Formats: sequence, C-alpha cells, structure tokens
Amino acid sequence: MGDYRSERLEKYVDDLAAKLPAPGGGSVVALVGALGVGLLSMVSNFTLGKEKYKQSEEEIKKILHRSEDLRKRLTELVDDDIRVYDKVSDAYKLPRTSDKEKEMRSQAIEKACKDALTVPMEVARCCFEGLGLARRLVETGNVRLISDVGVAAGLLEAALKGAELNVNINLRVIKDKNFVEEKRKDIGSLVRERVKIKDEILKKTEDKIENIT
Repeated sequence: MGDYRSERLEKYVDDLAAKLPAPGGGSVVALVGALGVGLLSMVSNFTLGKEKYKQSEEEIKKILHRSEDLRKRLTELVDDDIRVYDKVSDAYKLPRTSDKEKEMRSQAIEKACKDALTVPMEVARCCFEGLGLARRLVETGNVRLISDVGVAAGLLEAALKGAELNVNINLRVIKDKNFVEEKRKDIGSLVRERVKIKDEILKKTEDKIENIT
C-alpha cells in the first residue's frame, strides 16, 4: 500500500472507510493539510493579474510559491504515512518465541515508531507554515474568494491538531524518554498558537465578507 496519488479520490475514501490497516488518520491529516494549502494557491492564482490587487502582487507571488511547495510535500506525505505505518506493522509481526527474538522485536518496534514520527511531525510543520500563509493572504487576497482563505485556515488548524494526536499516540510506545520529551516539546511549540491564529484569520474573513459590496 501507499500509492494513492495516482488513484481516484473514490478509491482512497473507500479504502479509508473499509476494514483495512491503512490509510488512517495520519494519512488523512496530510490530505487535509494539502487541501488547505491548495485553497491558498487557488486564491493566490485568482488574485494575481487583477488591477485591484496590483500593489500586493509580489506578496501574493511569494505566498503562491510557498503554498505550492507545501501542497506538493503534503500530498507526498499522504502516501508516506501509509508506508511508515506498514513498517511499524511489520515490526509487531516479528517472532517473539525466545528472549533474543523478543529483544530484537522490541528494538525493531522502537526504531519503526521513531521513524514513523517523522511524518506527522512534518505534517504539523507544513500546516503551521500554511496557517502563516493564510494569515498573510487574508490581508491581501481577492476578497471575492476570501471565504476560501477562512476554509483553508480551518482545515490547516484541524490537520495540525490531528498531527499532534498522531505524534502523541506514537510516543506512548517509545521507551526512549529523552526522545519522547524532545518530540513533545517540538509538537507543543507548533500547536500552541494554532487556535488563536485560526480564529484571527476567521474573524478577518468574516469582517471582509460583511463589507463586500
């Protein structure tokens, strides 16, 4: 498993709903993040070239360039999450008859779980950066599509929270206390301001909608 980028959307959603080990929540939050920054790209594209927004053109170009980078990476992470899950699953299937096998299995699980954390951590970083782009775009983007900036902010905040949940559940099975503490700090620094930023963007979005003439 782990090659949904070339599949139909219906295939992904069907597999998600089925009794299959993957895709699951980790893959979904990457997809939600990709949709969020995809909306930012769309709004940016519809803003560029408009005389009304000419003064903001360079800023919009910068936002578009970065949102496209994030969209591509988050789309890759949709499949990457499935691949790392498969490796964790394989580690749990290792034999544990003898003491030596038990120790080898335990080490394999520890390594696989540590490696698996790289995906939700990167999803969180991408979504946090995406929220920052939305914060900028709500000030300069095409007001006719400003609701899409608000939708993007909601998606990115939700994906960031989802990534935190995936990090935390994986940390529960890791025995390396220093590693666990470090990762908790890393994810905490990313999620701490997420709701505040999202609410700020939504407030500005709603204010602009009210003033559309």
